[in-house]
Amino acid sequence: MSKQFELTRGALLQFLKELDEKIIDVQPKGFNNTIRWHVGHLLFVGEKFMFGYPKRSLNIPAAYESMFGLGTKPSQWTEDITTLTELISYLEDQTRRINDLNEEYFAQSLPFKFPFGNIQTFGELFQLMMYHEAEHLGQMKAMKRWIEA
Repeated sequence: MSKQFELTRGALLQFLKELDEKIIDVQPKGFNNTIRWHVGHLLFVGEKFMFGYPKRSLNIPAAYESMFGLGTKPSQWTEDITTLTELISYLEDQTRRINDLNEEYFAQSLPFKFPFGNIQTFGELFQLMMYHEAEHLGQMKAMKRWIEA
């Protein structure tokens, strides 16, 4: 595990554990989604990038792709909404599984062409995932401040 992942994922989990679940489905004016969507999206992307979800990973529900994938939004959800506690539990499990990956895994070339950024290895994809998490965490923090104001 990298120190950056420990800091980024740790900050995300700490933020989520302190959230009032009553605000996570509020979509503030000017924002495209809700805090619950952002949490599920980060879980989805981490699973997709590091474990090949949904084709090679069954660690999170199959419905998460249609709920939290790129271009999705809460107003389109037809599945039962997962709780914040469940999402946190899946993120904690994913964190353990990512921590168990070894250096050889991160050095492997991707078995596909990544669409942007000249990302060629799982290690580079992992770095993008951490940037992505930090960006979404910032959005969630801004949403929380807006909702509570």
